[in-house]
Amino acid sequence: MVSCAESIGVPRGSRMFMYAVRAVAFQSEEKIAAKVDYLKTTLRWSDDEVGIALTKSPGLLRHSNERLRRTSEFLIFEVGLEPAYIAHRPALLTYSLEGRLRARYYLVKFLKANGFLERDVSYFSIVQKSEKVFMEKFICPHKEAAPHLADDYVNACRGQVPTRLRFA
Repeated sequence: MVSCAESIGVPRGSRMFMYAVRAVAFQSEEKIAAKVDYLKTTLRWSDDEVGIALTKSPGLLRHSNERLRRTSEFLIFEVGLEPAYIAHRPALLTYSLEGRLRARYYLVKFLKANGFLERDVSYFSIVQKSEKVFMEKFICPHKEAAPHLADDYVNACRGQVPTRLRFA
């Protein structure tokens, strides 16, 4: 398991090594190679980009192909992120598509469209914030101007994106 973890590019002394060992535990080399190929094909990553992503987030090897496909399609085709951007921020692929990625994307898109955001914020910085910080920064300041925002966000986190947050 240790040599397999090293073979995916995670150095033995790094803080991610323990996670890499867990990610490859009880998986055959063939299954790991198939997952690496799947990441290359689905996300259009080069060998180097797969190496970067797995070094930062070896747990990707444990995610189902279906989850990786759905999340990557959303990030690339709906959010408009480049595959290389995702490779350098592979944590994006670990967040819940319904509970975090989609809900926050729609909410911030609503805020931008209605002039509530003064500056452009990177999508990664939006989704990596804790729920509490996200609420404090993006929902609470707009309670009076958009009183429905908190409820709409909660519903979006449940997979029910309100029409106010949808855009054509």
